Amino acid sequence: QVQLVESGGGFVQAGGSLRLSCAASGRTFSNYYMGWFRQAPGKEREFVAAISRSGVNTLYADSVKGRFTISRDNAQNTVFLQMSSLKPEDTAVYSCAAGSRGSRFTISMNPSWYDYWGQGTQVTISS
Repeated sequence: QVQLVESGGGFVQAGGSLRLSCAASGRTFSNYYMGWFRQAPGKEREFVAAISRSGVNTLYADSVKGRFTISRDNAQNTVFLQMSSLKPEDTAVYSCAAGSRGSRFTISMNPSWYDYWGQGTQVTISS
């Protein structure tokens, strides 16, 4: 089992920044590729960003490319999502997830490829 706990959410004005963290425990963190997903009220969950086990490969949704950066610190068992130039449409509950398929270069935007999920942290952007 892997336990994931997100933090760093909050309320900011449009144009501002937030840094989300996801702390993992329970298994060897570097054995998992990690992803961030978000879900706004009344909408389906959507992919935001993903990072491979080593951190070499990253993947972003078009809607956040150039504004969000995913990174990880395997020594701290933590994955981060730096969010800049935030927009009201970024308002959602952000969740991190861990997956174990494939090789050390594997990343995925498909939620079904993830085995463990955190509870999420609320991000609210005011206009």
